[in-house]
Amino acid sequence: MSFWADQGTSAQHRRTAPLAGARTQRLPHVAVSSALAMSLFSLRSPSIEEGSAVRQEGQDDRFDSLLDFLPRMKMLLLGVWTLLALIPCPGEGATEELFQVSVHPNEALVEFGHSLTVNCSTTCPDPGPSGIETFLKKTQLSKGSQWKEFLLEDITEDSVLQCFFSCSGVQKDTVLDITMYQPPEQVTLDLQPEWVAVDEAFTVTCHVPSVAPLQSLTLTLLQGDQELHRKDFLSLSQRAEVTATVRAHRDNDRHNFSCRAELDLSPHGGGLFHGSSAAKQLRIFEFSQNPQIWVPSLLEVGKAEIVSCEVTRVFPAQEAVFRMFLEDQELSPFSSWREDAAWASATIQAMETGDQELTCLVSLGPVEQKTRKLVYVYSFPPPILEIEDAYPLAGTDVNVTCSSHVLTSPSPTLRLQGSLNHSAPGEPAWLLFTAREEDDGRTLSCEASLEVQGQRLVRTTESQLHVLYKPRFQESRCPGNQIWVEGMDQMLACIPEGNPTPALVCVWNGMIFDLDVPQKATQNHTGTYCCTATNPLGSISKDITVIVQVVSSMPTQACLRASAPPPSSSSSFSPWAWL
Repeated sequence: MSFWADQGTSAQHRRTAPLAGARTQRLPHVAVSSALAMSLFSLRSPSIEEGSAVRQEGQDDRFDSLLDFLPRMKMLLLGVWTLLALIPCPGEGATEELFQVSVHPNEALVEFGHSLTVNCSTTCPDPGPSGIETFLKKTQLSKGSQWKEFLLEDITEDSVLQCFFSCSGVQKDTVLDITMYQPPEQVTLDLQPEWVAVDEAFTVTCHVPSVAPLQSLTLTLLQGDQELHRKDFLSLSQRAEVTATVRAHRDNDRHNFSCRAELDLSPHGGGLFHGSSAAKQLRIFEFSQNPQIWVPSLLEVGKAEIVSCEVTRVFPAQEAVFRMFLEDQELSPFSSWREDAAWASATIQAMETGDQELTCLVSLGPVEQKTRKLVYVYSFPPPILEIEDAYPLAGTDVNVTCSSHVLTSPSPTLRLQGSLNHSAPGEPAWLLFTAREEDDGRTLSCEASLEVQGQRLVRTTESQLHVLYKPRFQESRCPGNQIWVEGMDQMLACIPEGNPTPALVCVWNGMIFDLDVPQKATQNHTGTYCCTATNPLGSISKDITVIVQVVSSMPTQACLRASAPPPSSSSSFSPWAWL
């Protein structure tokens, strides 16, 4: 049980007025006041005024006038007595008129959706009808002779509660102001747009969808740790929202923006509530130049080529994304950057001839730039060189033809080395000659030329001719007279010619002489060596005379140089070994 009364009210205040905020109904006092006014009015009778006039006419009539006034005075006294009888004595009625009504708590701060317990009490010893008036959902919890306790549920807005009591026909009431509060639990930040071009404006907006009371709210926009804008709210009709417009600079890139909400309930006896939004990152970009494509104007079918795409005055360059296409085929570019430039390179391999479109697409944030370039794709395989017999016998005819590849587009002009005829574009070139032993190892060349988009292109095919002939000995490579120096390592110098390469066998004193191993020359090596060269086409023999001389009997170097043949390819060859 709870009971509250205003113990500090003065006696004079209790006699003259009810508690502040309370109202009182006083019906009996109205009737008494009216009767008293009528009695006082009766004192102003015409006879009294006339008596005054008589007294002015002569002093002899004063006694008669006094006798006339006495009956009226008696009636006046009787009226006053009657009025006094109607006024209630200061007993039980006065106590009932001066009773008090109070409510606890005298100020209420309630969170949104929560409940509040209210105690309504009076000082009237025997109160009559009582209760509370409110639009809130209420439930009476308990009561006493001078109090009642109620539960107010689901408080979702500010309200005023009226607590009333009646005492001996007099009703008084008092009010309780209920303030609902809702902490800023949800704080949202909107950054528009999230990618902003340099020198363009962007908007930062903070909004709290559910918060109360609005007059106690402060919203602060933050850029990093720095305060960008602050707003207080004075009107209930406002939205819990704050907006700031800022111009973008490069140094704003990747800055975090956030919003802080503060609900200060200290004027209402509450605390300080905080709420913050999730940080959002601002991206700044600069991208006004179109990409540039670097690619050869001509591409050959099936041949890999490097193409590149470049953009300048782009920020941040390292975040530029490249995509490259050859017609519908997407390439795989490799990108790089430096300062305010970015570029990408890719390998392309066209498989069809004709005009094809190369596309470079560069994106940065919300912006995408595209550049296209036409390239011409041609097909120009090397010409075909055909030798009727690549291994002819010496003395036989050789027929050589030079023709273009079937995939060549357009048709090329052909020229065969050694041919005197000039063929028309697309027509083959030919050559007919008799093979000689000197033609063995000869290189035949077929050249094709093609003009594409104003450029002259040349392709060449070569082939080596192999003429077959019997073995033979040339004096320059197999001298008939050779001088060895006694005591030195020596080898028989003889290299036969022929195709296929002939095999060489030399016989000395009825024995096969080892041609691959150097011999230490002695007088016994003096003599004639019979050498035979053999290949599938035949054989040939030659005698070689070897003379071994001692050092003292060697001829002068000048004489030797005059008569000596070319040196042997053997590592043991000595210039003194030749006659």
